[in-house]
Amino acid sequence: MSSIDKSGTYALGSRTVKRLGYGAMQLAGPGVFGPPKDKNAALDVLREAVAAGVNHIDTSDFYGPHITNQLIREALHPYRDDLTLVTKIGARRGSDASWLPAFSAQELTQAVHDNLRNLQLDVLDVVNLRIMFSAHGPAEGSIAEPLATLAELQQQGLVRHIGLSNVTATQVAEAQKMVQVVCVQNMYNIVNRGDDVLVDSLAQQGIAYVPFFPLGGFTPLQSSGLQAVADSLGVTAMQVALAWLLQRSPNILLIPGTSSVAHLRQNLAAAELVLPADALETLDSLAD
Repeated sequence: MSSIDKSGTYALGSRTVKRLGYGAMQLAGPGVFGPPKDKNAALDVLREAVAAGVNHIDTSDFYGPHITNQLIREALHPYRDDLTLVTKIGARRGSDASWLPAFSAQELTQAVHDNLRNLQLDVLDVVNLRIMFSAHGPAEGSIAEPLATLAELQQQGLVRHIGLSNVTATQVAEAQKMVQVVCVQNMYNIVNRGDDVLVDSLAQQGIAYVPFFPLGGFTPLQSSGLQAVADSLGVTAMQVALAWLLQRSPNILLIPGTSSVAHLRQNLAAAELVLPADALETLDSLAD
C-alpha cells in the first residue's frame, strides 16, 4: 500500500479516486502565466505524482494559458486508465496575465475544445464551471445560462461530468435542477469555514467537495497557531492543513499543488498523518 492509499477513496463522477490528488496550477510560470522556469522539473513532478499513486489531477487550460495542459500531455499521455483529469472553464487570461470572466456560449465551447486539444482527449472526464461574479470569492447570481451551454456540450459527448467552482450553496441548488453535479470546488480550510454547511450537505448526497488554498487567508496569528501544532507533531504546516481537511469529512478530495518533487512528497505524506484530539481542538479554535 502506497502512503496515499491511507487517505481513502471517494466517488468523483463515475470514477473512484484517492482522496489525495494533485493540483497542476503551479506548473506554469510565475502568476500561473507563461512557461515554467524549469520544464523538466515540471514534467518530473507530474510523473512522480502518478508514480506515487495519485489518480486525480486538477488542471485548466487557462493555467499558462494552455501550458499546464500541454505539460500534462507531454508527461503522462497516453494516460493510465485509472487517471481522472478534472479541468475548469469560465475564465480566460489577458495579455497582462489578468484573470477575466469568459462565460459566453462561444467562450465556454472554445474552452472545452482547447482542453480536449491540449490534453489530447476525445472527452473530458469532469469539467468544473468556474463562476466569476466577484474577484473576492463566491457571489450570488443565476448561473443557468453558462451552465446550459456546458450541459449542451455534455449532451454532445464532449464532457462526461459537470462540477462547479467558486459557487454559493444557492447556485449549487440551482445547478442541481439542471444537471447532475459531481463536485464543488471552493476555497475552504481550517480558518475559512464558510462552507461548513455545504460540505456536510454534499456529503449527505455523495458529492465530492474539493477545497483549494489549504493555507489561504490565514492571519499571522492563525499561521503561528498552525505552525505550533505542526511543530508539536514534527510535521509541516501544510501537512497539518491537509490532514485536517481529510479528517473533516469523507467527501473532501484534496488537490495540493507544487512545482517541486520534494514538496509533492511532503504533501502526499499527509495521508498518513492522523491528528490527535487535542491538535484538532487547537486548530478549531483558530477559526473562532
